[in-house]
Amino acid sequence: MEAQPIVEMAIAGADYAVGDLKTRAQKAAAIAAAHAPAVDVAARFPAEAFAAIKAQRLLGIMLPVVLGGEGARLSEVADVCYVLGQSCASSGMIYAMHQIKLACVSRHMGENATLQRLVRRVCAEQLLLASSTTEGQGGGNIRSSEAPIEHHDGGRISLERRASVISYGAYADGIVTTARRAADAAASDQVLVALLKSDYTLSRLQGWDALGMRGTCSEGYTLKADAAAEQVLPVPYEVIHARTLVPFAHLLWGSVWTGIAASATARAQAFIRNAMRHSNGQLPPGAPQFTRALATLRTLRGMLATSLRRYEQIMDDPPALAALDFQTMITLTKVEASELAAATVMSAMRACGLSGYRNDSEFSLGRHLRDVLSSPIMINNDRILSNLATSVLLSPVPTSLRES
Repeated sequence: MEAQPIVEMAIAGADYAVGDLKTRAQKAAAIAAAHAPAVDVAARFPAEAFAAIKAQRLLGIMLPVVLGGEGARLSEVADVCYVLGQSCASSGMIYAMHQIKLACVSRHMGENATLQRLVRRVCAEQLLLASSTTEGQGGGNIRSSEAPIEHHDGGRISLERRASVISYGAYADGIVTTARRAADAAASDQVLVALLKSDYTLSRLQGWDALGMRGTCSEGYTLKADAAAEQVLPVPYEVIHARTLVPFAHLLWGSVWTGIAASATARAQAFIRNAMRHSNGQLPPGAPQFTRALATLRTLRGMLATSLRRYEQIMDDPPALAALDFQTMITLTKVEASELAAATVMSAMRACGLSGYRNDSEFSLGRHLRDVLSSPIMINNDRILSNLATSVLLSPVPTSLRES
């Protein structure tokens, strides 16, 4: 089953053509796919995939042309994530996390010349940015920071934070991190700081031997930074969080998970066809589960396409972004995408039966299932639903099928 771009499939008649960008993404994905099993077994960084991604100059595509980028739309970046997710989930997730942090900086840096030079370097030199938002006892509560920014003479700042996770931190060219605004600030009074490798050191706190997404190398570190004060973004993190980080994260993570689900469904289809060729056209017992996987995948893609389209329509409209209905929709996008992706892969495995369960089968879905099971716990769905519980009580229950 040939995979189509998320928006292209879900929005009938949409004018959506990625042209050369799609070809470049597919070339990088082919390299990622060839090395994905080795990356998974060794839990190592997908170096070959990112050499190909950099060779195809995919890291800065969403930056405006004036900053050296290509002005790609978010939906185009989502399709790159989707293609990479089908080939190597770890590569797709790393690419998505890089784009999320680059968007946070580029969309909220204003006229800050230091940050403008930084993002230009990201594009020109194809630098890979990592994210540091989890910390200490707070874990996945990224709207709370323990470590404060310390200001020094000469326009310098320092920061020391115990980050419970910095995915691919040892392999990144820079890190974008949250921090408390000052020592006397509340934990929720946060800023975002963009750092390049020369600005910080990492001391490893814990390793990464996980069930899936093994190539993300999501180890814990103590991050010690010494940087220019201008590397602190001028916009409060709470604004960046609501307008950019959450929408980009939920849409691009969801695109990777959808890619995993599409790959699993395609493998289940290949299994069904192979079984029919060897049984005079008789459907195998798992055929109904393939139908279920395909139906769930279509629901997932349609939901994600709708959310992508809605965000692209209002991404530069602060009042619309702050509206309760949008914030609820974009938050639930993550919950729904993760649950649907996991359900799709599980149905695909049941369609393949033992051949999908085995690790030594051409129809094996073990890696797909292990990778996609990260999705409900990557910012835990229960935490998200609990945080939404109070606000959604204010929303009326739709009384018509045509209400959004």
